[in-house]
Amino acid sequence: MARIDSSLTQGTVIIASSITRLAEGLTVGIIIGIVVTMGCVLGGFMAMGGHINVLLQPWEAVIIVGAAVGTFLVANPMATVKDTARACGEAFRQAVPKERDYLETLGVLHSLMRELRAKSRSEVEAHIDNPEESAIFQAFPSVLKKPDLTQFICDYCRIIIIGNARPHEIEALMDEEINTIRVDKLKPYHALMAVADGLPALGIVAAVLGVVKAMGALDQSPEILGALIGAALVGTFLGIFLSYAVVGPVATKIKVVREKNHRLYIIVKQTLLAHLNGALPQVAIEFGRKTISSHDRPSIDAVDQSTMNTGFAEAKKAA
Repeated sequence: MARIDSSLTQGTVIIASSITRLAEGLTVGIIIGIVVTMGCVLGGFMAMGGHINVLLQPWEAVIIVGAAVGTFLVANPMATVKDTARACGEAFRQAVPKERDYLETLGVLHSLMRELRAKSRSEVEAHIDNPEESAIFQAFPSVLKKPDLTQFICDYCRIIIIGNARPHEIEALMDEEINTIRVDKLKPYHALMAVADGLPALGIVAAVLGVVKAMGALDQSPEILGALIGAALVGTFLGIFLSYAVVGPVATKIKVVREKNHRLYIIVKQTLLAHLNGALPQVAIEFGRKTISSHDRPSIDAVDQSTMNTGFAEAKKAA
């Protein structure tokens, strides 16, 4: 008995800690939005004299949600399904770049451009061939945590080292790759929007099935028949509500978050192109800084301070 109580206690602690982490990860805006939406919909229904228990139709929900999940799995490859789960987590955590992420992206570019100007090809290649062990990349952990971005930086630094490609050719190649990355990152958005567009129709399917069931009870009393018809109409409500109040907003949130993360590639592109056109590292990173939204853009002083501190730390580590 004591062992069972201990297991229950541990399970309760784990569940509580998971709920706490989830609550901490949710942004204030999401919490407020959920409260306002549910409060107005359910509160308005109750104010009109409706009873909440009438809306509790689990089998209608099973039909709608099950059909939506099934069609989602049919329409998308498993890679997109898994990426959609990751994208939902990013959206609820508001996993967008912060000022530190922008500063570190500009910082690693500044350090690499200094190496490109002052060091030999073999010395620079040591950084881009194995960024995980590079002192430059290790000084900017937020960049290393994004393998795709790290690879993007290393690939184009390698092209610059080779020295045969002209700036406009590299720009065209960058644009093509950035567009490809954007399309891949927004696949979860398009997948969920397709589900959102189909949910009202699936709600009608559930309602029709409910009406079919009600037609089989025409010989029953008006109270029973009314309850069956009301349960059928809940299917239409759930389909529309899930489409416009749940899945659609989540998909839009995914798009916003991933578009902001995609901005880091634009920063890399503009900075390296400025370097290719002869700009000094400190000037080149200004080209990249200007591509950041004014609401998120770090100041020039912050960029200067960050690059100066990083350069000092690198020199001290090398010594």
